[in-house]
Amino acid sequence: MSAYVTADEQDGAAFHGDILEAIFSHVPLVDLASSSCVSRGWERAVSSSLSHFNALKPWLFLHSPSAAAYDPRSAVWMDINYRPPITPAAPLRSAHSTLLYTLTPSQFSFSIDPLHLTWHHVDPPLTWRTDPIVAFLAHRSIVIAGTCDFVDEPPAIEIYDLESKRWDTFDELPSIFAEYATATWFSVAVDDDKLHVMHKNSGAIFSFDPINKSWAGPYDLKPDPDVFSSIIGFVGGRMVVVGLMGSPEDVKSVKIYEVVDQFSECREIGEMPKLLVEKLQGESAEMTSIGLSSAGDFMFLHHGSDPVEVIQCEMVGGGCRWGIVPDTVVDDRTRLRWLVFTSSIVGIGDLKKALRSESPRFTVKVKDSNVH
Repeated sequence: MSAYVTADEQDGAAFHGDILEAIFSHVPLVDLASSSCVSRGWERAVSSSLSHFNALKPWLFLHSPSAAAYDPRSAVWMDINYRPPITPAAPLRSAHSTLLYTLTPSQFSFSIDPLHLTWHHVDPPLTWRTDPIVAFLAHRSIVIAGTCDFVDEPPAIEIYDLESKRWDTFDELPSIFAEYATATWFSVAVDDDKLHVMHKNSGAIFSFDPINKSWAGPYDLKPDPDVFSSIIGFVGGRMVVVGLMGSPEDVKSVKIYEVVDQFSECREIGEMPKLLVEKLQGESAEMTSIGLSSAGDFMFLHHGSDPVEVIQCEMVGGGCRWGIVPDTVVDDRTRLRWLVFTSSIVGIGDLKKALRSESPRFTVKVKDSNVH
C-alpha cells in the first residue's frame, strides 16, 4: 500500500461520502458553488448530493431593477447585489419567464441567461411602438404589434437576428391584433422553434414560425366556459393553460390544464386550493388576469396587477404540489407592484461564473419556509 495520501483521500477520511452528501443536501445552492471548489472529492459529493438527496429546483427572480432570488430547493431568498447595465429611464420588462428586456426609441437591451449577467444592447426596431409583444427564440428577438402614433402602417413584426445583427420585417398578422394590439391582452410562451401567443380573454392561440415567417391558428384553448382569463406557459416540457374561473370580482378557482393533441384538447391536471386562491387575490377588488413565470417542473403564479403573494406549483407525476413563496423580501406591499418576475434553472456552473465576476455578490437574506 502506498505511504502517500492525496488531498482528496484526506477529505474522504474527514467525512464519509454519504454523510458529506447528506450534509450538502441542507446547504443552499449558492454555498455549494463555493464548497464544490474545495477539492475534487467535495465537488463529487456536491454533484452526488444534488443527484440523490436534494435536486436543483428553478429559481424565482424579482427585478426592480436590482434583483432578489428565491430558491425552493432550500426555501431561501438571496440578494443579488448588482444592477443590470440598462438605461435608467427605461422600464424593465419580462416575457415568457426567461426574457428580461428594455425598449426605448434609441436602444433595445435584453438578457436571456439564467442570472441575467449578460446583456445585449442593439439598435431599436425600425419603427417605435408602445407595449408590443416581445419574445426571444433561438437567436432571434421578435417584436410584434404594439401601438404606433407616428406611422400609418408600421411593420406588423420585426425580427432581430443576433448572428447577422440586423432587423427584418414581416407584415402578416392575425386579424385579432387589429383590435387588441398591445401585450397587455396576450400571454406568450416559446418552445424550440415557435412563438405561441394566447389572447387571455378568448383563449384563442396563434403560433408563429420565425424561420418560415408563417402563422398557424387560431386554436381554441378555452378549457371551460367559466374561464374568464387564461395564460400559457411551458412546465416540465409541456404546454399548460392556467385559467381563472368565475369573475374578476369573485375568482372561484384557478385550474391548470395540459394542452394535448396539438392544441385540440386541454386536460385538467390540477386545481389551486381555495386558501391559496384567496391569498393570490389578496385585498384587491378584482383580479382580471394572472402572471406566470415557469422553468423546469415549477411555475410561480401571481396577481396580474397587484402581486402581493406568489404561489408556487410543482408538477409531480400527473398532478400539482402547491405552496406559498415566503414574502419576506418585500416589506412594503406597494413595492411588489413595481417588480418584474422571471424564472430560470440555475446550476452550480452558473453560480461559479457569477461569483467569479466583478459585479454581483450573493448573500442569503432569509432562510425561512412558509410552504403549505
